[in-house]
Amino acid sequence: MSGPLSGIRVLDLSRVMAGPWSTQIMADLGAEVIKVERPGLGDDTRQWGPPWLKDKDGQPTAQSAYYLSANRGKHSVTIDLGSEEGQQLVRELAADCDILVENFKTGGLAKKGLGYDDLAKVNPGLIYCSITGFGQTGPMASYPGYDYLIQAQAGLMSITGVADGDPGAGPQRVGMAVADLTTGMNATIAILSALHHRSKTGEGQYIDMALLDVQVSWLANQALNYFCSGEIPTRTGEYHPNLTPYQPFPTSDGQVVIAVGNDAQFRRLCEVIGCPEIPEDPRFENNPQRVAHRQELVGKICERTRTGTSREWMEKLVAVGVPCGPIQNISEVFDDPQVQARNMKLELEHPGIGPVPGIANPIKFSKTQQSYKKAPPLLGEDTDSVLSRVLGKSVGDIKALRDKGII
Repeated sequence: MSGPLSGIRVLDLSRVMAGPWSTQIMADLGAEVIKVERPGLGDDTRQWGPPWLKDKDGQPTAQSAYYLSANRGKHSVTIDLGSEEGQQLVRELAADCDILVENFKTGGLAKKGLGYDDLAKVNPGLIYCSITGFGQTGPMASYPGYDYLIQAQAGLMSITGVADGDPGAGPQRVGMAVADLTTGMNATIAILSALHHRSKTGEGQYIDMALLDVQVSWLANQALNYFCSGEIPTRTGEYHPNLTPYQPFPTSDGQVVIAVGNDAQFRRLCEVIGCPEIPEDPRFENNPQRVAHRQELVGKICERTRTGTSREWMEKLVAVGVPCGPIQNISEVFDDPQVQARNMKLELEHPGIGPVPGIANPIKFSKTQQSYKKAPPLLGEDTDSVLSRVLGKSVGDIKALRDKGII
């Protein structure tokens, strides 16, 4: 079956993570994605290794794990955007595409005659999404933006890490490029919304996505904690600033996370650990009181959880509806029976390399299934076929462009 975006064509002029993450989502949903890359170099992340994918004989290839994570389902076309003929090829492709995604510096493509105003003239229905660090307006619009910088400036690092006064205290980055990934997801939401608008009006439009904007929006309840209290949220380490108990607890052989979301769950927790009297204490009778007396409560629970193994506590607590789970490394994640049942690891065959692993798209449809048709492409592997199929270029045309170094 074809994906829900079957028949939609995307021109991907983006590199690294935020833009490619968005266009990979659209490829998974069935869109045809044409990824334009620099001749000889390609997407920056092609060189972001090790580690490198191993071929079917176990030998390292030139395909970086980072690149593979965000580029499946795409057709790689190499075009020199610095040349007038290369720019003209992009205009021709844009004229036949529904969506364009780019993450050049603010105004960068406009200087090449490839800005939204330029391309809307040849394709008024084009949905053109620009992804930058700081957006198209404001005093930092021209600045380059990277995930680490955004995590810092948008306040995420100020609430991530060990609390002041504890060993290892200090702000920390999240272990994934969350500003890039969430911007890619928000870009996809915006693009699909614009696509719906176009279906009713015929109008394309321009979308201005900024990593900083998205990361600020992601502050969510922590921002509202500040707005409502006037107190600046700080790093709380392993515990939740608004709920107690809601953190890891020691066991006889490790740790388990216990996440109590209401008073009924708390009472059941106390019964299972053998302390039914705790909820009767006025300090712990409801969540606001438990948050105010966190340290005393956590100490009492820790005394009990240390007496059993992690598996024992998880079985007992889950049985009575108290959320509880393990802290797993990435190897354990993909060995997890629930993750396996949800088919979250996939493998795509590349004819020149062999099997390429990946993480499945998390969306589960009842009718319009995901479309995993193509492994992440080698640099430029689809140049000839796309120029021939989409633009109608002849073999001679393509040879002439290659001889000039345009492709």
